[in-house]
Amino acid sequence: MSFSMQVKNELVKTEYEASCCKKSMLYGMCIFGKIFSKKSASLQTENENIALLYSELLKELFNIKSTVKKSPHGRSITVSVAEGNDAAKLFKSFGHSGFASLKINHSNFDCENCAHAFMAGAFLSCGTVSAPEKDYHLEFTVPYLNLSKSLFTLIEEMELKPKYTYRHGYNVVYFKESESIEDCLYLMGASSAMFEMMNIKIVKDFRNRANRKANCETANINKMVNAAAVQIKAIEKIWNTKGREYLPENLETLAEIRYENSDLSLSELAEMCSPPLSRSGVNHRLKRIVDIANEL
Repeated sequence: MSFSMQVKNELVKTEYEASCCKKSMLYGMCIFGKIFSKKSASLQTENENIALLYSELLKELFNIKSTVKKSPHGRSITVSVAEGNDAAKLFKSFGHSGFASLKINHSNFDCENCAHAFMAGAFLSCGTVSAPEKDYHLEFTVPYLNLSKSLFTLIEEMELKPKYTYRHGYNVVYFKESESIEDCLYLMGASSAMFEMMNIKIVKDFRNRANRKANCETANINKMVNAAAVQIKAIEKIWNTKGREYLPENLETLAEIRYENSDLSLSELAEMCSPPLSRSGVNHRLKRIVDIANEL
């Protein structure tokens, strides 16, 4: 099951005590459904639970019967209001006349939770959310510009910060930040999905930090190996052309230690010196050896 389907199944199971919240959820499903006008109303989905909820709410709240039709391959389900008069009744009940472009009618929200229930209904009709293991993205795909602007404003009023884009003929209101998606899921009533997303994010962050640390350590090792190779090559050049007695005693001692321990770090070389040197002291002397070799 996809994460988006998981969220929708959780929202479908939400039980609202107040009938106004049920009505708000149905309103969200209707206005963002396939068709919502005074002549017709329908919702298309691939989720049988959503189709059943839409049909049940129509019957419970407005005593409206609906017809259910599956596509030939059974992938999508279309739930339609059976009678034209019922479509007009539904449209008018939510305060729409049909003479103006479709926008959210806030007068349908009777309590502070109604807007959240409406958002849940909207998500059931036109929302998707990516699996947090792969990407952080939640969106509402809306066919009408003014309706998308109305949704954008409603979300902003909930102190969230949505974004907008136009994609393939649709207006898309979306979130990309994980915190905003978590807040949106919580407000809609998908708290279990929100906590799952938070846990996944913790694991992802831990793995990313571990990978960054491993990459950093690998880069440091490569840098150390390359530097050691240059130093050993310089030592061999000096010994082969000038002999082992050419370098001053303090540099010759370090040259022998480095030559016999090509895999040690500067700090480890410093501890092997007698008396012990600082890391910067070892680095300075090795640079002098390389410079001397370059001058030969």
